[in-house]
Parts: sequence; C-alpha cells; structure tokens
Amino acid sequence: MTAETCTRELVIEVPVEETQRKLEAVTAQYARGARIPGFRPGHAPSALVRRHFRQDIRDEVVQSLVPKFFDNAVKERHWSVVGEPRFEDLKFEEAQPLTCKAVFEVYPEFELKPYQGLEVEENPAGVTDADVDQTLESLRQRAATFEVIPERPAQEGDFVTVNYRSPEADIPEARDAVVELGGKGTVPAFTTNLLGTRGGDKREFEVTYPEDYPKKSLGGRTVSYQVEVQSIKKKVVPVLDDGLAKTVSEFGTLAEFRGKLREELTSRRQRQAEAATQQKLVDKLLTGHEFPVPEVLVEAQLDRKLERTVGQLLAQGIDPRTAELDWRKLREESRSAAEKEVRAALILEKVADAEKIEVAEEEVDEMIRELAQERQEAPAALKTRLTREGEIARIKSSRRNQKVLEVIYRNAKITRKSEAEAGPAQVEK
Repeated sequence: MTAETCTRELVIEVPVEETQRKLEAVTAQYARGARIPGFRPGHAPSALVRRHFRQDIRDEVVQSLVPKFFDNAVKERHWSVVGEPRFEDLKFEEAQPLTCKAVFEVYPEFELKPYQGLEVEENPAGVTDADVDQTLESLRQRAATFEVIPERPAQEGDFVTVNYRSPEADIPEARDAVVELGGKGTVPAFTTNLLGTRGGDKREFEVTYPEDYPKKSLGGRTVSYQVEVQSIKKKVVPVLDDGLAKTVSEFGTLAEFRGKLREELTSRRQRQAEAATQQKLVDKLLTGHEFPVPEVLVEAQLDRKLERTVGQLLAQGIDPRTAELDWRKLREESRSAAEKEVRAALILEKVADAEKIEVAEEEVDEMIRELAQERQEAPAALKTRLTREGEIARIKSSRRNQKVLEVIYRNAKITRKSEAEAGPAQVEK
C-alpha cells in the first residue's frame, strides 16, 4: 500500500498439485452427467470430457481456487479488505502453478489520537420574541387563503392564474400556472404585461431572461409567449389572534400557542447547537488523523450524496432526468466532502471499538419505525426491503457513530458564549 492510497497488489499462486487435484475433481463432476456422442452418459473418458468442456472446467477451477488462496493470503497478512478484489494476468498452463494478480483496497491502519477532552466553542441556543414572531408570521402565511376578485383588474401583489404557450419548441405549454405580480421569483416582464388584466384577457409579449437565470437553457434568451388570463386572486392572511391559534393548533389562546412555540423552538435550537458542536468535534478529529481512505468507500459515499440530491429534486416535483445539472461536475465537486465523511466514519468506528459501543437490535427497529413513519410505509415491509438492499448494516453503523459522537460531546470541554454575546465571558461546561 502506498502512502497516498489504500490499494494493494498480491500475486496469487496455486500449487500444481492443488490445481491438478481440483481439475480432476471438476472433470469427474462433468463426466457424470456429460452427454458426448458415442458414449453413454457418465462413461466418456476424462480426457475427452476435459477437451469437450475445457473452458467451463477451467473457469470453475479458477473460481474455486483463486478466491480461496486470496483469502488465505490476506489472512496471513492480517489485512482487512474493503470491496471486491480485481483479478488480472491469469496464467493457467498445464503442469504449471495457477497464478494471477489481485488488486484490491484495504481498510487503513492508523493510531487513534486523543478524543476525550477536546476543546470547542458552542454558539448560544436561545430563542427571542422576534424568533417566535417570525415563526407565527410563517404560520399565518401558510394559513392564508386565496380569493378570486372579479371586480377589479390585476395589481401588484395579486396572484394571476394563466395558461401560456410559446412558439419555441423547447418551451412546454403550461396550464393553470400561478404568477405573483411583483413577487420575488417572478420575471419582471410577466408582472409588467399582466398588470391591469382581467379573467379572459389575452396577452402576447416577449421575455428576455437574464444571463444568470437559474434555468440555464433560458439564460440570456428572448422568448415569445401567448398568455390567457384565467383568474385574478388576492392573498388573504388571517389575523394574528386567538382564532389563528385555534385554527393551526390545539390551543385556545394565542398566548398559550406562543408559549408552546417557544418551547419547541428552544428544543430545536438546542439540538441544532449540539449538532453544530459535534461537527466541530469531528473536524478536530479529522485534523488530528491523516490517513488515506479506500476509494471504493468514497465512491459509495458519492453515490449516496447524489441519491439524496435526486430525492430532494423529486420532493420538489422536479424530474432529475430533465434537471439542468452537470452530474459529473457535481460528483467531482462533492468528492472532497465525501472523502472527509469516510475518514470521519472510520475514526468514529475506531472510537466505538475503544469504548465498546454497540447498537442493539431494538435500536435499529426503532430507527426503522421512525423512517417508516416519515415514508408512510409499514415498518415490517420497510425492514424487509432494507434488508434485501443491504441497508440495515449502514443504518446500524450510522446509529453507532451517532452514539460515539454523543460520548465525545459529553466528554468535551465546551465553552459557550452568552446569548447576547455582549462580552468575552464564557461559561465552561
């Protein structure tokens, strides 16, 4: 293994006697059921059987002996192989040892540096009245209704429902699209041309998109649109009072609801602060541990990162196949982060071994129940599928690493700023 990689190479050599013994055994198996013209089944000479099924017999001998001798060689050297080996340069000649080269990766060996008593700073997790007000305002906006207003033309702030199409071949026709006039994400030309319209009006206009428009295929282009207005609606936001509390919660008064929101925000902020501090602790561990990581693990981590990206796109109603993303570039840009994540996981696994931290089956089942609830699936069915896909081990490893982080966090020397950050004074955990 070089200093930069976890790749190793081994020349596997199977002695002539072992090869010959296996060759004769496999030939005998083929001979028992072989159907060769001129001979009854099972009575053809071994030499003839070997010639007739030469390639099949050779393949079976190689597949039987090479992995076995590879495993023995790896065990002798006390290596822990990750992924599958690649066998090259196979030589299988009469009266000669069977040889080939195995190329593979091993888990890195490294010395575990101190992981207890690490010093980090934790940001405050307090919640202000402004935070509660902001959350309430978000709830008000989500509880808003939209009312059709036929008595007046569209004005800034209205929501106009339209059908539109374009003579451009790559611009799909849209029905019941909603345009917020003057909205943050609305192209200004749509606002300008739809102001003053009423239901049933038709407009034709051109839109010149900015060069940095998020949808790259439209950046810098001028596109013609034919638009038919369906309706004009205004957003009606409920009043911030006891009635809102009753509508969006189980509480009867706004004061009670505010108190519950503060509790939930405080709990969420504390979890976020602890998670951020745990990440700082991971970064400290990474700084103290420099070693190569297996490329096969990095590639697997990249696959998972891109799978999460695909999931996020689907959750937003975006077809990943049509999303204007350079997947190759995105994968390369994610490589550095994936390498750090793999290195961190290997360090945490070593800490888990040192601390004798394990994960009970009950904990795995609980994680699967939570995951099933999120995905609206039956826990038993989800567990069966995850087992079939080989994901249970990853879930168990993830939970084990999280338990390790909690141990490291509890034993860390954490200083916390005052919530107002008014001065240099800090409180030590």
